[in-house]
Amino acid sequence: MSLLLAATKGPSIYWYLTRATGAVALVLLTMSLALGVMDTRRFNTTRWPRFVIDGLHRNASLLALVFLAVHIVTTVLDSFVSIPLSAAIIPFNNGYKTFWLGLGTVAFDLMLAVLITSMLRQRIGYGTWRAVHWCSYACWPIALAHTLGTGSDASKAWLLVISIGCIATVLVAVLVRVLPARAARRLATR
Repeated sequence: MSLLLAATKGPSIYWYLTRATGAVALVLLTMSLALGVMDTRRFNTTRWPRFVIDGLHRNASLLALVFLAVHIVTTVLDSFVSIPLSAAIIPFNNGYKTFWLGLGTVAFDLMLAVLITSMLRQRIGYGTWRAVHWCSYACWPIALAHTLGTGSDASKAWLLVISIGCIATVLVAVLVRVLPARAARRLATR
């Protein structure tokens, strides 16, 4: 009987789902950002044509939103802390880790703006879409800060490894984009 009682005293399934889906959403957002940065450079090879990178970028972005939606719903359903659904849309309006949770809300709002303008791209024009799409560059570090500030697992090795891996991935993508451009400019000025 005491074993059964002990099993019911631990964290709920929502607690585990919230952390898992948040970590997966961060990894997918990182992949989306890295692919977007590389695609902006018009990175392609015979093995990775541009349409493959475009498709991976789009699919990683959509999957990140799916996992983020589950992350939000499980957070709201978890009884560990009372977080209303409005906290997912209106930043900094909740009493639990207000700043860090608010950062997650800002990142989600930015992702929604990018998604909505991407769906309306033909109607709003390329310039407007592009201007809003630049928000994705702000979304990733804000989401990373949310992960490290809000999560009860922020100091755990598994989440630190994931976070460091995400940072390294973005840095490599930025280097792939920036370094060849600088080398080309240096050659052109010689």
